[in-house]
Amino acid sequence: MQRKKRKKVTVGFISLGCPKNSVDSERMLAEIAQAGFVITAEPDTADVVVINTCGFIAPAKAESLEAIRHAVEHKLSGAIKKVIVAGCLPEREGQQLFNQVDGIDAVVGLGQRDNIAGIIKKTLSHRHPAAYLEQSAQTIPDDRTRLLITPSHWAYLRISEGCNHRCSFCTIPAIRGRFRSKPPELVLSEAGELVSAGVVELNIIAQDSTSYGRDLKIKNSLAGLISELEKITGLSWIRLMYLYPTEIDDKLIETIAESEKIVHYLDIPIQHVNNKILKAMRRPDSKDQLKRLIEKLRGAMPDIVLRTTVIVGFPGESDQQFVELLDFIKWAQFDALGSFKFYAESGTAAAQMPNQVSEKIKQKRLEELMLTQQKIAFTKNKNRIGSQLTCLVDCVENKDGKGRFYGQAPDIDSICIIKNCQARPGEFINAKVIATKEYDLLVEQI
Repeated sequence: MQRKKRKKVTVGFISLGCPKNSVDSERMLAEIAQAGFVITAEPDTADVVVINTCGFIAPAKAESLEAIRHAVEHKLSGAIKKVIVAGCLPEREGQQLFNQVDGIDAVVGLGQRDNIAGIIKKTLSHRHPAAYLEQSAQTIPDDRTRLLITPSHWAYLRISEGCNHRCSFCTIPAIRGRFRSKPPELVLSEAGELVSAGVVELNIIAQDSTSYGRDLKIKNSLAGLISELEKITGLSWIRLMYLYPTEIDDKLIETIAESEKIVHYLDIPIQHVNNKILKAMRRPDSKDQLKRLIEKLRGAMPDIVLRTTVIVGFPGESDQQFVELLDFIKWAQFDALGSFKFYAESGTAAAQMPNQVSEKIKQKRLEELMLTQQKIAFTKNKNRIGSQLTCLVDCVENKDGKGRFYGQAPDIDSICIIKNCQARPGEFINAKVIATKEYDLLVEQI
């Protein structure tokens, strides 16, 4: 009599949060697949659901808790057997998560990321909830062997973990630990692996990319690393994200300016420009330093595209200080800008500061700042009409494609809408800008 084949366990995976979290998700997915589990695109009916959470600020935590509660509801209805919560929220909340959402089967800290397959097996066989938080997140993660959740032609390349800056508003050091760089040979090995699999664009990420290699006592370490990455055959674009403004030196600027592969795009979160607010944020920058940096970058690379992020409504921020920020934004003419309301996160110094700004004022300032930036972005877009760009095609649907020129980072910036696209995803095309559609550019292949 032939034995009946045992049905393979299906795993649904939900990835939330930032690009660093995405890399962790890709590592976990690879571990899950290699262990013989079937990864399903329908988490609501999977045997096991793994939710890789974000816990950075209140809205991210709320999104994570909503996803957890949704999965638990399906578990109670019998559609799902087990719910596993991983990532930053368990690292921040620990076993308190069991009290916040009744029905979680396991919580998994960052240090247990690579053990996820074994944890799934244990969870399936255990009746009672368990926490896997023992190993700290102070190790240097090896991100090689990933199952990409990005399109196959671009990927994130994390070069370090953690952060040594103690910004008064930020929870990252408490969640991800002290700054630690990946050894250059590990980064280059991972990059080679990704490019061999078809990746043509690498987006360099870290909590602070400009600090790369300092803990390893390597001089000009970021400049040296990206110079080595340039040598990889088949790699076309290298994009630098999360650069701490005070750490951008002349050597790095020169390396970017002279490179054929490092795109003239920099993501430089400034957070604010008023010197008193910057000091309260525990940021080492000053308004004059930020202004000189922008002038230097544009002097070295007139075609550079600059993205930044700022916080409005920081404790004690006056109307005058907000106007100072607004005026700086008008002067700097950033190509892209993300703005966030200040959130008083527990465990941070800023949460205990006096003169907290009301929610109403924070919302008003956020709307005013984003309207100001919208005018800047729309004007810059209109000025590109008639120009020619090299675009990387991301997808093609019904003859029209979606892609990006070097000044558009994936997932966070605007896109190029390519009319009658004749190329496939992952290919570069020459295109002409024919119109704009709000933040996006309409282009045609030439």
